Amino acid sequence: MTQVKKHEAKLSRAVESIQPSGIRRFFDMASSMENIISLGVGEPDFTTPWSVREASIHSLESGRTSYTANAGLIELREAISDYMEERFDVSYRPEDEVIVTVGASEGIDIALRSVVDPGDDVLIVEPCFVSYAPLVSMAGGQPIPVPTFMKDDFQVTLETLQEKITPKTKAIMLSFPNNPTGGVMGREDLEKLRDFIIEHDLVVLSDEIYAELSYDQEHVSTAAIDGLKERTILISGFSKSFAMTGWRVGYVCAPAAYAAAMLKIHQYAMMCASTMAQYAALEALTNGRQEMEEMITSYRQRRNFFVKSLREAGLSCHTPGGAFYAFPSIKASGLSSEQFAEQLLLEQHVAVVPGHVFGEGGEGHIRCSYAASMAQLEEAVDRIAVFMNTIKKEG
Repeated sequence: MTQVKKHEAKLSRAVESIQPSGIRRFFDMASSMENIISLGVGEPDFTTPWSVREASIHSLESGRTSYTANAGLIELREAISDYMEERFDVSYRPEDEVIVTVGASEGIDIALRSVVDPGDDVLIVEPCFVSYAPLVSMAGGQPIPVPTFMKDDFQVTLETLQEKITPKTKAIMLSFPNNPTGGVMGREDLEKLRDFIIEHDLVVLSDEIYAELSYDQEHVSTAAIDGLKERTILISGFSKSFAMTGWRVGYVCAPAAYAAAMLKIHQYAMMCASTMAQYAALEALTNGRQEMEEMITSYRQRRNFFVKSLREAGLSCHTPGGAFYAFPSIKASGLSSEQFAEQLLLEQHVAVVPGHVFGEGGEGHIRCSYAASMAQLEEAVDRIAVFMNTIKKEG
């Protein structure tokens, strides 16, 4: 009788080498506790505007439940094109330079896979969103971290880039306003990088999902810098600016050759973004701007209060120019980022994210989202102050 051999999972080495998100462990711990104030979630605390929800409902009631074009509804692509030109002064043809994606996350994935060959180096400005390095690895590339520091307001410097460049470097991943630091890069800052990018013939993958959440100066897109548009893939979406995280609708804008390559991947992997979500996104761009501006005003007020309060609690913190995160230094505590976050959670029931999960340069910091109510923020900083006083007494 033939003995049946037990099957052992034959997993991709690239996938096996990737670690799960470091954020998840803290969310799992917090979910089993009571009286938690969570400053860990990276999403707005606002509800999607009613007119946007209504547009999606209407699309369902009208029977608009079939596939759209792979690249997305042409009406939505036209609206995205108009919006990008009006707000950020960058022009893209809706018919062949704009793709509607399943969130900005898919946009990052297809952008990397359309550019990276096995063995290519990709510069990743850190601290950064946790998916960048794993997605580079899964595309066959080698992620090369480029650190930024609080003393520079978490802006990338030309000197640091020059230390990291190699003959194998093909692309650079930028994300401003930045998650987790809230750092921003203005026009002059980006212009300082232009000659370096052109000299080394780099493709720029610019994640601008927080572009609208820029508080002290107007956001300047990398694609708006002279000489960079033709080599830039711009990634954005509706999650942060229109409080539409769960709708999973984003977009990429790029020169036609890059867009065509990304569309190949998108059409096989996703077919198209959700039809109902696309109609909602169209309504957001058409009639949701006022609610967006109200959210931005609220976030600015919360930022000012929260950063001031963190400093009063004994934590050094730069003023984030965008997004909705503070990234204070916790080095004065004598604890590692993970120790600080875990003890703060267990002792004071405040959930934050340890900085090291955003790259090695994030060690010594924690990420705190101020996309929470003022009442929650006030209570959170009171608890953080108690925690810091406890550490001082123990020290």
